[in-house]
Parts: sequence; structure tokens; C-alpha cells
Amino acid sequence: MSSMLFSAASGRPTLSDVLPNSLASLRGERGALGLPEARSTVVMLVDGLGAAMLRSRAGHARRLSAGWRKKDTAFSFPSTTVAGITSLTTATRAGEHGLLGYSLYDRDSGVIRNQLSGWGDGMDPATWQLQRTIFEQLRDASSEVQSIVVGMPQYRDSGLTHASLRGALYLEGESMQERVEVTLAALDTHPRALIYLYNAELDQAGHAHGWESDAWLARLEELDAAFDSLARGVDAGTGILVTADHGMIDIPRHRQIDIDDDDPLFDGVIAMAGEPRLRHLYLAPGADASAAQELRNRWHESQSSRATVLTRAAAISEGWYGPVVAPEAAARIGDVIVAATKGVTYYPSSVQSGARLVVGQHGSITPEETIVPLIRAGAYAH
Repeated sequence: MSSMLFSAASGRPTLSDVLPNSLASLRGERGALGLPEARSTVVMLVDGLGAAMLRSRAGHARRLSAGWRKKDTAFSFPSTTVAGITSLTTATRAGEHGLLGYSLYDRDSGVIRNQLSGWGDGMDPATWQLQRTIFEQLRDASSEVQSIVVGMPQYRDSGLTHASLRGALYLEGESMQERVEVTLAALDTHPRALIYLYNAELDQAGHAHGWESDAWLARLEELDAAFDSLARGVDAGTGILVTADHGMIDIPRHRQIDIDDDDPLFDGVIAMAGEPRLRHLYLAPGADASAAQELRNRWHESQSSRATVLTRAAAISEGWYGPVVAPEAAARIGDVIVAATKGVTYYPSSVQSGARLVVGQHGSITPEETIVPLIRAGAYAH
């Protein structure tokens, strides 16, 4: 068991707890988060804003940080966008909704599926994502609460949107400030609303330049200003929660670990997927548990100082993907998982794509990647 992963999770809500508690507050009930009653709720998800990142740069986000208490955090694993967003919107862990990583090997078709941008034939969003969203549940119950997504125009018709945001009214805004203005207008139009407000700009800057860069700081300051506009613009009956899908670690090029095709670490491996910091290794059909254990042992012997390595069976039994793992989801998990615990990433030597230029990385089990803020404002302010 990874003590790092479970010590990070201990005592914290997960992203799957956020919307059920928001809805409880709209019903005048007190959920586990203790949110007071509200008429409407805005959940602002900031892609790529880890709690450690925000704390270390709090001077550039004074309005976001002003009412943020140290214990106001949540846990997100797998620490990647497709998993985090879907856990939030379905109120389930990754083992139930099935979006367990950036990319996964589809054993039925024999191809690697990119779950962020590679949706296509054989990957229907309506069925690949296994759970109904909270938005669908509200719609089907003819709830008076209107589900609204405020996002970027280019994501309106993406596969991930159709998989994880289905059932909500989709509204667009180009910039962070414009999306806040759209959110405030929607609150004026709909007397009772559950609004998911998405911001991608920090994650984009972190990937391109690193989260410790000036470019990332500029986006954080832009976010802080947008949050201030939102907090000032809502009425007393609207609660605000700010959270994120994952944190980020900057990995320079010289910390990328290359695995050659003929390396024993790849013996029997037919596919490597996941994230550079959390690799899923897939064996050929028919490989038994002993083959997976042998592969795990080879990786552990080679990389235990830099990574936690375990078999799929161990990951499931130890609860990495939640207390329930659907059979369809289990089939998508690698036979062996390599989770970086130091500042490294893993690549096949044969892959020399633009992905190698990404500086800010995430996906693994460290607190920097899995612990995200859960900031309360508006009617939810402490």
C-alpha cells in the first residue's frame, strides 16, 4: 500500500463529495461538509491548481486566499483532468465512472484511447463514461434546480463534455472574466441553479511553461481578479466553492526517464498508457497473475527509489480507484501501475513527440498532485 496516497486522502473529502453536499445545501440540509443553506451554488473548478501551489503563491491570489482555511482541501486521484472532472460531476470515484487516466489501453479494440481529446469510433461518450451525471439526475427528476456549465467555446462539443457534463445547459465565455459575467447573468436568469464554472488557463500555462513560471503567475492573478468579481457579484443566497482537479509538479527534460524497447522493463508489455507520472503497463491477452507480479517485481527492483509499483489487483484491493470498481473500469487499468513519487516522468525511448516539451506534470499519488483547495465564499463563507 502507498502510505503517501492514503495519508494524503485521510480525513479529506474527495471531489465526488462536492456536488452532493452542494445539493444538500440547496435543500436546506447539512451534509458532511457542513455547508449552510443556499438558493444557488457555483462550483468553480480551476484546472491544475493544487493546494500546495496556491499556498506558495498566495500573495498573487490574495482574494482567493483571504478566507481559505488550512483544512479546506479535497483529495483527487487519479490526479488528472478526465478523472477529476468526472468524479466531481458524477459524484463517484474513478473505479465507478471508468475514466481512470489521460490515456488507457482498450483491450477489446487493441488501441490506446486518449480520454481527453481522442474520442472517436468505438468510444461513445454516452456509454464509455459509465455513470449518470448529477446534471442528468436533476434533469430527469424535473428538479427546479437548473444545471448549468459555463466553459470555453472550444470544449462545447468535445467527447469529454458529452461524457462528463451531459445533462446541463452549456454556456460559453472566452476568458475567465467573461465566464464570470456569464455565470452572474445565469444566476439572474435562473432563480435556483447549480453552476459548474470551468477555468483551463492555469493548467495550460503550467503545461507550457511550468507552474513556477511568470506566465503561470500572470494567469493566477487573472484568476484571482475573476474570483473577486464573482464573489462581489453574487447575492447573499448564492454559495461558492472553488476547487481543482489536480495539482502539478514541474519536471525538466533531464528528469525524463527513457525506457528502451528492448529493456527488460518492457518484457511482455504490449502497451504503455496513462500519464508520464503514472504509467499503466499492459500485458498480452491471457497473461496470468504471475506474469503481472513478475513485471511488477522487475519495475520495483529498478525504480522503487522513484516510484510506487503495484499490480492492478493490488491497486483495486487497496482502494486506489475507490471502494467500487466496475468490471468495465477494471479492464481499463494496466496489469502493472508505475506511480512516480519523485520528480521524474517515464517515456518509451521511441516516443519523441511534443509531449516531451510539457513542463508541468501530474497524474501520480504525491500530495502536490492529489490535494486541491476547497475554498468557500458567498453564502458558504466561514
